[in-house]
This record gives sequence, structure tokens and C-alpha cells, in this order.
Amino acid sequence: MDYEFFMEEALQQARKALGAGEFPVGSLMVYEDRVLVTGARNHSDPDRQNELDHAEMLALRRLVDLGGGIDREKVALFSTLEPCLMCYAALIVNGIRNIVYAYEDVFGGGTKFDLTALNPFYRDMNVTIVQGILRDKSLKLFKSFFSEPNNDYLKGSLLARYTLEQ
Repeated sequence: MDYEFFMEEALQQARKALGAGEFPVGSLMVYEDRVLVTGARNHSDPDRQNELDHAEMLALRRLVDLGGGIDREKVALFSTLEPCLMCYAALIVNGIRNIVYAYEDVFGGGTKFDLTALNPFYRDMNVTIVQGILRDKSLKLFKSFFSEPNNDYLKGSLLARYTLEQ
């Protein structure tokens, strides 16, 4: 699988989000070397702002909407930011076993959670994590977001400070 090719596609989703003033997380799911679904943050409606509509969750919902016939254990998620614990858990519970991301989330990343310390349902899952694919391109988007004075989302957070110090 061409990780850089598909991460570039996720970065395109993130660029669209950033262009709309959103947090620049883009994601997509790949099966048999083709993109099945995409997702990007979209909180343009101030009445619907929440922490459920992460790019990965939107892509996962779209994957579920496709119905059966897809071996989810062979699906790879590509994301411009390390999935948070909520997204990571939702992905693995829904059968996604391959997660590829560009930029590490030092504030809320969940992929380093030790599944072997949990009950057998989680402990027995074989999940592959690939990190740092096109990291510098993703970092550039996050630097742009956190440098914008009108963006309040995660302003002053560990992730914002970590990003701007690089």
C-alpha cells in the first residue's frame, strides 16, 4: 500500500477543513487500494459544535453506511492527526485494524493505549499503527491553524504549544 499517496489524499481533506476555518484533520479509509470514504472536521454550524464529529468518526459513519461486503480488518484509516482515544476505540470496536497517521497528538492521542491491559475483547485485537507519514506536511497545517489569532479551538493547549514550538 502506498502510504504517502493515501496520506496526501487525507491532507487534501485537511486543507479543505483549514480553508473553512476548521481544525485541519482529514481522514479517509482505504480498502483494496481504493478510497472508500473520507471525513474532515466541520463545525461551521455553531449550534452543532461538539466533540463527536471528528474526521475519523465521520469517515467511520460513512463506512458503516456502505453496508456489508467489506472486510473491515483489511481497511486502513489514514488521518492527518493521531486519533484520539474516542476515535481509536470506535475504530477498533468496528473492526478497523490498520491505522496510519501523520502528526502525533501529544495532547489527546489514543493509539498508544495498551490494549493488552484490558479485557480479552480488546486484548486479543491485533492492531497495526503506522505513524509519521508526511508528518511535516501535516505539521504545517496545524501550525497555520494555531497561528491564526481568530481560532480559539485548543488555543493554548499542550498540542498548540507543542506544534508552535517546532
